[in-house]
Amino acid sequence: MKVYGDLQSGNCLKVKMLLSFLQIEHEWIHVDILNGESKTDSFLTKFPNGKIPAVELDDGRYLCESNAILGFFAEDTSLLPHDSFQKAKVYEWLFFEQYSHEPYIAVARFIQKYLGMPEERRDEYLSLQAGGNKALQLMDNQLSQTTYLVGNEMTIADIALYAYSHIADEGGFDLNRYPAVQRWCRQIQSMPRYVGIGVRS
Repeated sequence: MKVYGDLQSGNCLKVKMLLSFLQIEHEWIHVDILNGESKTDSFLTKFPNGKIPAVELDDGRYLCESNAILGFFAEDTSLLPHDSFQKAKVYEWLFFEQYSHEPYIAVARFIQKYLGMPEERRDEYLSLQAGGNKALQLMDNQLSQTTYLVGNEMTIADIALYAYSHIADEGGFDLNRYPAVQRWCRQIQSMPRYVGIGVRS
């Protein structure tokens, strides 16, 4: 199995973390999106959306979109509940991550860390702060009540939200305002087989 991604990306880190936790063997293929490597004809033939992470399964099928990949590999494992309501709560957080979290926190990080805060994007960066802090506050509220986002067992909801939350400071967000989120991040980092941002092994 081949996994295409860049481990500076939180969306790619999600997949790497899950595969590590589940001890699923794979070949990691680094893709430099800033140099257009996800827009080549060979890549687009497999993954028409031109995005990473992306997975080429052993049987030749292809899968993309980070949270869809998480759901696929977590099926029938402890990281995705069997109870239909609890499973729905996991997906509730996954949709939250893509709609109400990542568009603020990840984009602010991209502008600050990767683009170096160009003047023409400063207003956009500042406009993202309220939405990102709202998302972190909602998470902090939940994590003040439960060990993980869905009860007291880790699920792919935690992996998905962790990926950009633990480096939210790189987008200008002060994690000291969210002690429950900080506690949760440390807990995930202490898990066996944890891998962090930028680690390719």
